[in-house]
Amino acid sequence: MNTAIVTGANTGLGFECARALAETRDWHVVVACRSAEKGREAVKRLIALTRHKEIEAKEIEAMTLDLASLESVRNFARDYAAERRPPLRAIVCNAATQIVTGRTFTKDGFETTFAVNHLGHFLLVNLMLAQISLPARIVVVSSGTHDPAQTTGMPAPIYRRARILARPDEDSKPLDDPQGTAGRRAYTTSKLCNVLFTYELDRRLRAEKAGGRNGASITVNAFDPGLMPGTGLARDYGRMARFAWRFVLPVLRPFVPNVNSVARSGRSLASMVTEPRFERISGKYFQGARDVPSSKDSYDPAIAAELWESSAAMVKLTPDETILRLRSTPSAA
Repeated sequence: MNTAIVTGANTGLGFECARALAETRDWHVVVACRSAEKGREAVKRLIALTRHKEIEAKEIEAMTLDLASLESVRNFARDYAAERRPPLRAIVCNAATQIVTGRTFTKDGFETTFAVNHLGHFLLVNLMLAQISLPARIVVVSSGTHDPAQTTGMPAPIYRRARILARPDEDSKPLDDPQGTAGRRAYTTSKLCNVLFTYELDRRLRAEKAGGRNGASITVNAFDPGLMPGTGLARDYGRMARFAWRFVLPVLRPFVPNVNSVARSGRSLASMVTEPRFERISGKYFQGARDVPSSKDSYDPAIAAELWESSAAMVKLTPDETILRLRSTPSAA
């Protein structure tokens, strides 16, 4: 048996991914979510749905992880190391938020969407690399909304240095976006960051391999689950938009491209962890089970390096906290 950590696994896509992993009986699943109570409730539901016997219930466990708090991420890594589990061979970076009713900031001072969707996962993966058993897989959940070439109804992402994404109030030339548009653009830009992070992590892992280490024994890919009506991602929208998201779009699912049920996308996400055909594939972007191109900007190594180095500085990542060699970080970050 091996261990898989799934962030945001108490609901939606993460829950269905955890369910699919647990059903194999080959995985010890860690349900990582910010609420301890919701984590325990998710474990109970997973045990019931996967028909685990009481003696096997220990194969699914909940751990508290608030990706909006760097302290919580570090506590998670510390607490994980303190307990014996089957070898850690998969991390699924799934949790995400979308805020459209106004800009909010975490207690660390970072814009919440960027902090949860990118920074928290960036720190988590780097901290857990030292605890991973090889071979292993990392899957980062992105979204087709990161690509302006796709018709998604969302504003195109605009990447202007990680520092500005984290602290937009410090932008000397802010975008003139209405409140709702600003929140949705923050989301699409964070999803672009997910793909940039995936590709840069893959490059650094390959560099570890070239240096005689085992970095390339860890694969990392980005995953687009498609549009999934009915999930909690639209909870910050207005009443009519929430109604359409929950009840109208599900009916239109058969007629709209790349619209999936949560269960279907959850199984596809889990397959990125379990299926042998993915064991040597890394640095790719998958729409469901299909390897497809991501956006033009996502392939820019200079942008990816700036995101990585600035993120490392913002989370105060030290060489002792990651197996990857860190480049010198910009003093302005």
